[in-house]
Amino acid sequence: MAGRRNPFEEIEEMMNRMSRQFEGMGGSDLSELTGQRGGTSIDLAERDDEFVVTADLPGFEKDDIGVSLRGDQLRIDAEHEEAREEGDEDEEGRYLRKERRHQSVSRSVSLPGDVDEEGVSAQFRNGVLTVTLPKLSAGEEDSRQIDIS
Repeated sequence: MAGRRNPFEEIEEMMNRMSRQFEGMGGSDLSELTGQRGGTSIDLAERDDEFVVTADLPGFEKDDIGVSLRGDQLRIDAEHEEAREEGDEDEEGRYLRKERRHQSVSRSVSLPGDVDEEGVSAQFRNGVLTVTLPKLSAGEEDSRQIDIS
C-alpha cells in the first residue's frame, strides 16, 4: 500500500544513526559494542572523483553476495550455506558425522557525499569485494541493486 511506513526501515535507519554516533566517539561499529556477530569490516576511501568501498568476504562466492545503494547508504549482504557428510548411518540410524555451516554477514555504510548511481560498479576477486562509486553533485533517494562482476 502506498503511504505505509515500513518499521524495519525505520529500525535500520536508527541502528545506522547509532553506529555513526559511536564511530564519531572513536568507537568501532555498533556490532562490536553489542557483541553481535555477522558484520564485516570495510574500508572506505575517497579519491578525487570517486569513493571506493572494500570488504573482505572470505569463504563466499560472487552469487552469495548482494550489494545495494539507497541514498547515501551502501549495503552489503552475504549468505552462504554448506553441508558436508562423512561416513554413513549405522544400523540404528545415527549419523557418524554430519556437519553444516551457515555464514551470514551484513553491513551498511554511510557515504560522505552523493554518488552517480548509474556509474556504480562492483567486483569480487579472491574473497575481496570492491565497490566503486563515482561522485555526483546531486543524488536521488531511490534504491538500486548493483551487479557484481
